[in-house]
Amino acid sequence: MTLLRLSALLVLLSLSASYGFAQAIDKDDKEPLAIIELGAATGWNVKGGAAGLGPDAAVEVTPIENWLELEAGTSALFSRNSTEWDTDLLFKKPWTLSKTAEFMFGIGPEWVHTREMGKTTNSLAGEAALDFMFWPARKHKFGWYLEPAYDCGFGRGHEQSIGISGGLLIAIGRRK
Repeated sequence: MTLLRLSALLVLLSLSASYGFAQAIDKDDKEPLAIIELGAATGWNVKGGAAGLGPDAAVEVTPIENWLELEAGTSALFSRNSTEWDTDLLFKKPWTLSKTAEFMFGIGPEWVHTREMGKTTNSLAGEAALDFMFWPARKHKFGWYLEPAYDCGFGRGHEQSIGISGGLLIAIGRRK
């Protein structure tokens, strides 16, 4: 099965999943206007090469509650001979697992800016990610996240990588 077909299948499954699996959040709990993710990321090229490590930052908003979350983020991955900046926009389907845990599946485009051995390249890629969010308190003001991801480049060489990011969640504002 090609990567494109696998991605399409995963999207269809995530969009058609039943609400029976999710638990509702209390009506008194208001959704945040945005969630900021601050942490660290690492990535490995599937075809070989050194792993990169660096900071990760993203902002997430919910345009359609229980159906769509948008996340725009960037990671800088540093290795011995290269620097890579990954900037993405993920379209995510959320599921509430409990009052303190959430899961999301997301896909979207990614721009990859790489500088290796003095040579700079820019390319487009596609990304698929699983997002696990944990909120220690029911008010969802602060929490932490873990987000494994797979990237497939559309440019020359069709670079593929797997990575993981994790860190702190900070809720900003509340919906009325």
